[in-house]
Amino acid sequence: MVTIWWGVLGLLLGGYFALAGYDYGVGMLLPVLSRDEAGQRRVLGAAGPFFLANEVWLVAAVGVLFGAFPQLEGRVFAGAYVLVVLLLLGLVTFTAAVQLRSRNPEGNRRGWTFAITAGALVTAVSWGLFLGNLVRGLPLDAQGRPVDDVLALFSPYAVLWGLGFVALFCLQGLVFLAVRGPADLAGRVRRLTRSFLLPVGVFLVAATTWGAFSGGSWAALAVAAVAFAAYLTVLFGLQRPRWALPAAMLLSACPALLAGVLRFPVVLSSGAGYQLTVDQAATTPEMAAVLGWFAAPALLVLVVVQWLTWRAHRRPVDEKSLLHF
Repeated sequence: MVTIWWGVLGLLLGGYFALAGYDYGVGMLLPVLSRDEAGQRRVLGAAGPFFLANEVWLVAAVGVLFGAFPQLEGRVFAGAYVLVVLLLLGLVTFTAAVQLRSRNPEGNRRGWTFAITAGALVTAVSWGLFLGNLVRGLPLDAQGRPVDDVLALFSPYAVLWGLGFVALFCLQGLVFLAVRGPADLAGRVRRLTRSFLLPVGVFLVAATTWGAFSGGSWAALAVAAVAFAAYLTVLFGLQRPRWALPAAMLLSACPALLAGVLRFPVVLSSGAGYQLTVDQAATTPEMAAVLGWFAAPALLVLVVVQWLTWRAHRRPVDEKSLLHF
């Protein structure tokens, strides 16, 4: 049962990165993709119908983390509190700026555009730093207590993950716009997409190589193989964006899945020798049984609503499209 809940948490986090990754990619590239107001509104409008629905996956994942793995939640937040605060600031800034940007039709929107870009960038970097530290090991002592060394969270390997997530989300956002974006931006989207392929490839090679030398499991090797297959599908499938988009979404989900299975059943570790297994992190069997009554129906509703949203908004944005933001 504990392993099943760990899989549910991985599914929700993977779904969040697969879906919300293109939101952050579009946000980071918004000033580059278009400089006029009408163009920027159409770019945001491409992701608009999915924006809030994508964030629900993160809310569901946090709920599972708090309910099913309370010991893990406490250790992770204590060991990476700086990154958690940065992540929340980025998420709040990005979400609020997207929704407030078009509220005043006569106002100057440059400030909100900057907030969207900055919030998306901080969110992407924070997620990369956070997962990179989970893979490398949080700065905790042998008893699992946080070490008073903030700079330890910004090791070269963690920074690699932070920069890698920026490139990964930008690539995903561009592939998404190749499917849903306005036709007049197609040429610019294709050129930018090619420029992000190399950084993403470097990130994949560096991250998986380090994982292999750190004693990765067979499950981790399988996730790495899926990531490279998805990357190659994007690389050679850019002429067919509707094929490349699912591969880009899967590619964005793989880093979170890799962090979850790299040392399983150990789910949290530190350089000082501290280890927390999935059984130690889990809640009581009684609480897990109660959560089980809600998990399956909620997950089903989440998937169905997401599918219906995609089905209703599968066509590219044009001048006649309803713009949410």
